[in-house]
This record gives sequence, C-alpha cells and structure tokens, in this order.
Amino acid sequence: GRTGMAVVCAGCKSILDIGLTLEVLETQGVTVVSYGSDTVPAFFTPNSGFKSPLRLDTPSQCARLIGANINLGLGSGILVTVPVPSEQAAQSDVVEKATKQALKEANDKAIAGAAVTPFLLQRVAELTGGDSLQANVALIKHNASIGSQIAVQLS
Repeated sequence: GRTGMAVVCAGCKSILDIGLTLEVLETQGVTVVSYGSDTVPAFFTPNSGFKSPLRLDTPSQCARLIGANINLGLGSGILVTVPVPSEQAAQSDVVEKATKQALKEANDKAIAGAAVTPFLLQRVAELTGGDSLQANVALIKHNASIGSQIAVQLS
C-alpha cells in the first residue's frame, strides 16, 4: 500500500476470499476503484457481489485520480479493477464450482507454492470446458486496452 503505483487488473483471483482481500487492501492504504461498475469484479466474471469503494467510468477519471495521488505525494497504491466484458465472461456459478473442485484436487495432490496457480488455471479451464480460458484471454486484452487508455490520459 505504501508504494506509489497503479495496477489495472480484472479483480481478485477467484480462488481468494474477495471480502478479506478488499479489507487487507483498505488496511494497507490501497485505493480500490472499479472501472464502469458498482461492484468489484471477480476475475473471470464481472461481478463478485462486493460493492466497490469507488466507481470511475472513464480513462480520464482514472488518470486524474492517479495524477492527484502523485501530485499530493501520497505514495500509495491504486488498484483499478476492470470487469471482463459480460459477453466474454464465464458463468460465475460454474467457475465457483470448478474452482472449489480444483482447490480440493490441488490439496489432495499436495500441490503447493508456485505450482498451485498454474495447476488451478489449467484444471478450472478443463472443468469449465474452456470457458474460463476464453474469459482469461478476453480480460487480458480488455485490461491492456483500458490500461493503455489510462496511460495516454496520464501522459
């Protein structure tokens, strides 16, 4: 929270406790923003069910927030959460079920450390019939697009 940076992402990984993650970010002084949404996205899906602390709707608004943070010398982080486009999102109930199963399998197989995330991503992709992988590709492209637009406004 005490490092001056802005990160554009699709929200918390679906394997995390999103409420707890938001609480930790707040405690650490990280400003959490949802881009074009009143709720924080849940990575593969646009709505986690958790209300966003702040909604901004344009790259210009995001750039102004980042600029104000810099100009005031706050030195705190900003997390801009960008929901995956609805038409490219995975179904939240399907992803949740697949994630729970993949986590159980990882635990049963004693998969730990750096091997966990690749295992979970692959297994969730298999269990969702590729829907989570398609959502992952879409969110990467969408995040890059929004992030670059913010950067242009900031420059």
